[in-house]
Amino acid sequence: MNRSKPGPAAEVPVGRTDLGRRLVARREELGLTREQVGKRCGADATYVAYLEEHAAAPAIGSLVRLADALGTTVAELTGATTEYPPGRGMARRDAELIALTDADCRHLLFTHGVGRVAVVTPGGPAIFPVNYVMAGNEIAFRTSEEAALAGTAGTEVAFEVDHIDEAMKEGWSVMAVGEVEGVTDAAGKQRLDAIARSMPWAGGERTHWMKLTPTRLTGRRVVHR
Repeated sequence: MNRSKPGPAAEVPVGRTDLGRRLVARREELGLTREQVGKRCGADATYVAYLEEHAAAPAIGSLVRLADALGTTVAELTGATTEYPPGRGMARRDAELIALTDADCRHLLFTHGVGRVAVVTPGGPAIFPVNYVMAGNEIAFRTSEEAALAGTAGTEVAFEVDHIDEAMKEGWSVMAVGEVEGVTDAAGKQRLDAIARSMPWAGGERTHWMKLTPTRLTGRRVVHR
């Protein structure tokens, strides 16, 4: 999956601490500026920049507001869940699984950058993690021309993205199903290159764009009554 493109000089994050690096990573994943994050949590952009670039120990109240602004948890921002296998905690008794609306699913797809593509290959079913970008209603990702994913053009595939909140024992998942196809026209490739936030983390020559236009979009969320 990928290295991030540097932004304007004033926005290039240093992330000198683990907290700073996690703040930068989550902010960039959502495509937010420091000013936007500051506005969401009631802080100045210079304070957000300080947390990203310097060793700091913000109060728990500040961490809670930052986590809420970034759609994550304090535990994830501080790295408390780094070594803890997700999904091992005890379920809450008041848990309930609810269906997400089409609008909810599309919103959640825009908040993430890594998903999984489930395909059928000559060797059998396979699932591949990919960095992706939303281009309107299309889900686009890059692979190499020789990869198994490239060979699935013209077939129906499933794409899944999810999020787990270990501390709250909550989570959600979204699945899109549709035909995947290669992007071969120069204009289409340039458009996707322009909106991609990073290069594939897996490295190598992964310049072959593919896109999925969902014909079926479903999602579920675990909540507490």
